[in-house]
Amino acid sequence: MSRHDVSCSRALAAWAVALAVGASAAGAAPLTMLGADVSSVQRTQDLGGRYFDAAGVARDPLDILKGIGVNYVRLRAWNNPASGYNNKAKILAYAKLVKARGLSLLIDFHYSDTWADPGKQFKPAAWASHTISQLQSDVYNYTFDLCSSLKAQGTTPDSVQIGNEINVGMLWNDGKVVNNNFANLGLLLKAGVKAARDCNTATQVIIHTADADSDANARWFYDGITAQGVTWDITGLSYYCFWHGSLANLSSVITDVRARYRKPVVIAETAYPFTADNADGEGNAVGGTQPCAGFPATWAGQAAEFTAVQNTARTAGALGVFYWEPTWYAIPGNGWDPANINGTGDQWDNLALFNWTGDLNPSARWTP
Repeated sequence: MSRHDVSCSRALAAWAVALAVGASAAGAAPLTMLGADVSSVQRTQDLGGRYFDAAGVARDPLDILKGIGVNYVRLRAWNNPASGYNNKAKILAYAKLVKARGLSLLIDFHYSDTWADPGKQFKPAAWASHTISQLQSDVYNYTFDLCSSLKAQGTTPDSVQIGNEINVGMLWNDGKVVNNNFANLGLLLKAGVKAARDCNTATQVIIHTADADSDANARWFYDGITAQGVTWDITGLSYYCFWHGSLANLSSVITDVRARYRKPVVIAETAYPFTADNADGEGNAVGGTQPCAGFPATWAGQAAEFTAVQNTARTAGALGVFYWEPTWYAIPGNGWDPANINGTGDQWDNLALFNWTGDLNPSARWTP
């Protein structure tokens, strides 16, 4: 794929602009958290990967993203990943670069040495045999330590997630919700929330699930933790149209959880493919030439879908939208598996906002 091979669709571009104008005309409050999760970018740059803006100029990826509207960076925190990415030292180093550019910082605590999501919430190896009482201390101490270390170097997190996509709990099996019993999860969440607030009272606490697909699922979860006395500041949802359904459904869920829990909502993750092709030997997480109706897997289609998500979130009253891993393009050595980072490929190479030579989708924008 050449740097200037841009197959733009004028119809899609015009439609995206019309959507943006329509949302603005409707008087919706602007999005204030315009975010990007760039947790894999350190590894890419350490391996010599480069990023080019829409004019083909090589620049730091943070500067490129800031130039197209990003004001917030999300970094995942893994306790002791085999690869070192993203442990405490890596987070502290990159947080300095984020804050030096005037960008806000969100730390996404997975409470794991590897990926935590709705299908898996593995304990860190160091906590594997710990009881629920010990795990409460673990969560508190780990959260407080990382937050305090960031604060000490002048990069206090503006917000934190206590868990990542914890649809049925975290730190399984102790913190897993079984038979509608939220008691243990409530204890763990309260420990994390307390640590974040003890570190810095202004840091906003996000509780994040991938429940944008179902209002019933969202109510079940957030009602469950509310009954346990868990408090939080922002409700976080993941939304990927190919997994979570229509934009109309997304709007309904945002509207309901905003009203029901009286808290702002942020789309903590979203993304869309720009191609159906694969850049490496690792199968793509999402394939197809048009994973969601109306949005082809092209640069123009990717940009239009991202615009549509932002407009839907804005109109429904959400606070912001984060694109997940826009900078994770395929580069040898930056695989998906932290235990075999050199020997695995990138399952996200067709969903990044940069193509396989590090060139930016020229139509991609974050818009307030």
